[in-house]
Amino acid sequence: MNDWSPASILRRLFDSKQGASDRLLPRWIFLRALGLIYYSAFFSLAFQIRGLIGPHGILPAGEYLQALAERFGHAGYWYAPTLLWISSNSRMLTGICWVGMIASLLLVLNFWPRGMLAVCFLCFLSFVSASQDFSAYQSDGMLLEAGFTAMYFAPAGFRPGWGEASPPSRASLFLLIWEGFRIYFESGVAKIMGGDPQWRNFTALDEYYQNGPLPTWIGWYMQHLPHWFHAATAFVTLALELGLAWMMFLPRRFRILCFFIVTIWQIGIILSANYTFLNYLVLALGFLLLDDRFLPPYLPGFWKRSFLAAKEAKPLGEPRAEKDWRKKLRAQFSALKLAFTAVMLTWIFYVTLAEMVWMVKPLPFPTSPVSALEPFRIANRYGLFAGMTRGRYEIEFQGSDDGQTWVVYPFRFKPQDPSKAPGIYAPYQPRFDWNLWFASLSSWRQEPIVVRTEQSLLRGDGDVLLLFAGNPFPHAPPQQVRCVIWQYRFTTPAEKRSQGMWWKRQQLGLYAPTLERQPDGKILVLEWPSLAEARE
Repeated sequence: MNDWSPASILRRLFDSKQGASDRLLPRWIFLRALGLIYYSAFFSLAFQIRGLIGPHGILPAGEYLQALAERFGHAGYWYAPTLLWISSNSRMLTGICWVGMIASLLLVLNFWPRGMLAVCFLCFLSFVSASQDFSAYQSDGMLLEAGFTAMYFAPAGFRPGWGEASPPSRASLFLLIWEGFRIYFESGVAKIMGGDPQWRNFTALDEYYQNGPLPTWIGWYMQHLPHWFHAATAFVTLALELGLAWMMFLPRRFRILCFFIVTIWQIGIILSANYTFLNYLVLALGFLLLDDRFLPPYLPGFWKRSFLAAKEAKPLGEPRAEKDWRKKLRAQFSALKLAFTAVMLTWIFYVTLAEMVWMVKPLPFPTSPVSALEPFRIANRYGLFAGMTRGRYEIEFQGSDDGQTWVVYPFRFKPQDPSKAPGIYAPYQPRFDWNLWFASLSSWRQEPIVVRTEQSLLRGDGDVLLLFAGNPFPHAPPQQVRCVIWQYRFTTPAEKRSQGMWWKRQQLGLYAPTLERQPDGKILVLEWPSLAEARE
């Protein structure tokens, strides 16, 4: 007879001991993938973090945290939960990257998964909370949300093996699948509710491959496919996000079919565009749609034998007798841990459900639980590509010693040389290059990173110069720096065959003020941009 008491239901949902014992393999794969994704995030930051938010970076974290402290006092610690309150010097910044990389590798190696997930989460949250414009991406929230929930999803112990002793709790499994569903569904809702006529007319993807943040060479070829292909792809995108994504909650056969659909879809996106670790994370979440009956035939022989042996293993004997006080203490601790888990996971579900409902209709749900979690980025609203850009614009920094001859600062990842093929860089995330793509669609007055970068180049700040592929002024900083904007388009197949160019471009003029460094070190404005502000 089933026990439907509240305590029994609570244990069934949130207690690992009564968890989903048929999801050990999907969990094992997901946690390895999550470790690699965390590693890619910290690895890319290790080369950029000082130039982005270091003491001599573009947006110093120390200045930001000091401003928060002056405005909010001790409440600033809540609004920006970061270890950088302790110190935001270069050593601390580099340290959180290295600690994050080590913890992520230990997670891949299956050493103390819950502890390593906590370390990864804390280190990544420390960067995100203090990075201002450089962490304003939905992908950062996706990783923090998945990483936090995974702490309740992962097996207990230092060397848990396949985790057969502590299956994933049903609530944590649901929340991870729920996150994957919301990434699709909320993006579909945003496309419809956003009002962009391109989605309604199925023209949203006609120039998508050339206008995204960092195109790939495969995207060049896909861009030149006929219109019917782009229209069909736009229709399938909406159908997948608004309709097929619901298959994640249907019986097993539909879930497995959904896995194959979304996996093929994500691989196509990965090859045609560089969206950092975003698509890899969505790809990893898809494995949670599978189960232990489906996956063993696809495992290497050694892993398959090890997994089957672990599943068939029997307890060696009766549990060791404990003294009464220890048994009571353990029971009280377990009850407390179960209650805390139930509160946190229910809280996340409420916030994410409320935010999803608000996308469609502003119902009067309590907002305090939502705002309380906002600084931690563990319960987010998603909406990818609600509005499609209609052109590609690229910002370029140039320096000069005489105001006549201007030398270009080369980028590492952004399109710049028309003869260079767009690369495939994901899951590596070049945040500086990404932010400049967003800035190109806006006004320099709304993008402080552009003028701050000009100032850093005039000072010759080494950390900022490392964000570029090279320094054209190796001996001394230039006297003047300007920022121009170009419009880029993919070449046609005929143009590429005859000229060998991947891009054609046209300079539109100044994007931001031209700055000059005076002999006393002061920086003055030489010329103001005259371009119209709006671009889309």
